[in-house]
Amino acid sequence: MTVHVTTPRPEGPRSEQPYAYLRTELVEPDWTRFPGWRDVGVEQWESVQWQRAHCVKNLRQLRELLGDLVDDVFYDDLARDQAERATMSMLVPPQMLNTMAPYTEPGGPGSLTAAFYADPVRRYMIPVFSDRRTDWPSHPHASRDSLHEHDMWAVEGLTHRYPTKVLAELLPTCPQYCGHCTRMDLVGTSTPVVDKLRFELKPVSRLDAMLDYLRRTPQVRDVVVSGGDVANMPWPRLEDFLTRLLEIDTIRDVRLATKALVGLPQHWLQPEVVAGVARAAELARGRGVSLAIHTHANHAQSITPLVARASGAMLDAGLRDVRNQGVLLAGVNDDPHALLDLCFRLLDDARVMPYYFYMCDMIPFSEHWRVSVAHSQRLQHQIMGYLPGFATPRIVCDVPFVGKRWVHQLADYDTERGISYWTKNYRTSIEAADPDALGRRFEYYDPIHTLPPDGQAWWARHG
Repeated sequence: MTVHVTTPRPEGPRSEQPYAYLRTELVEPDWTRFPGWRDVGVEQWESVQWQRAHCVKNLRQLRELLGDLVDDVFYDDLARDQAERATMSMLVPPQMLNTMAPYTEPGGPGSLTAAFYADPVRRYMIPVFSDRRTDWPSHPHASRDSLHEHDMWAVEGLTHRYPTKVLAELLPTCPQYCGHCTRMDLVGTSTPVVDKLRFELKPVSRLDAMLDYLRRTPQVRDVVVSGGDVANMPWPRLEDFLTRLLEIDTIRDVRLATKALVGLPQHWLQPEVVAGVARAAELARGRGVSLAIHTHANHAQSITPLVARASGAMLDAGLRDVRNQGVLLAGVNDDPHALLDLCFRLLDDARVMPYYFYMCDMIPFSEHWRVSVAHSQRLQHQIMGYLPGFATPRIVCDVPFVGKRWVHQLADYDTERGISYWTKNYRTSIEAADPDALGRRFEYYDPIHTLPPDGQAWWARHG
């Protein structure tokens, strides 16, 4: 699918290049265009308390916000998805909702319906039933924990998957819930189709167990501090965890994972948070540790002046870097123009480093978002040469039991049946005694609807 490019193209003679770079000024969309926010002022908008209090959590609240600017057919479509398909409950901060249909001027009843249906941010933040595939809504090999992270928990919430790196899931909530969330089995509240996993240990005990494991495991040097989203942890608790983490001599890299830098930048602009980040950054520098933020933006529309201010505040506070890890999603950004528009807006205006684009993981009801490995390879080719080399993101496939692999690293590829084969050069924490782990080939599966007719017929017989 080709996505409509939201960055204006240069006027005049047609460019000789497939992509024409044009820097555009960041603008905060006018939130008062929505009836429910008609009287909201700048002070309220920039308040994190107001943003959190006015998140859209259900269909009723969305109706109160948009009114009749969106037809009932959309609301009914959303209600059916929430009841039959959604793996994540609805939670959208005003900041993120305001970047949906930002260029369409409301003109009366139903005037935003088509724009909302087509909007790339809406497509992954507020999925509707008609977005989903009806032939193969889920791949036969889809699973709730598609990356088997829980199988690799060293202690509750601490995934030891790579030899020198761990993922610390500090909490199971976020300020916003993305429809394609790879941790849909743990993060957020249960939905009609997913009864969520729950941590058993108390938060203090879980964090203590993580730190104790890291003290006992000197080969780990890199910790991704995530969840959920660390923006949902009160800053004093997060700073205490970081302080104790930085006391471990073998830790050299710490990455804070927060989509809230894009979805709720007001959180990271709070003076007490900025001051706390400065303290943590100074402590990290003094101990020779790299402290960075990894955020998650999927489309250029999401990058606004507030996002740029929040990123700048974090860098000015002393973080080594702010990097973006997006997800490659059909109908959102599976187009070279959309990817390059996003990368340039991140790099030029928000001081955020384009880093990775992950292929969407094989969770239930995600087939309408997923693209094939072959399509991902084409996209990697198409974006090369425009961005600086250090800021050209890699498109990666997170292969179950293997880990992140650049999409050109596959060992073999059956394009008819959409099965790619991958090898690895290290054992995960559950393969310590497996002598064949490094010689085995691991499979990843393309969406069935992208396959040629013979391949679709094969899956119809065997899927």
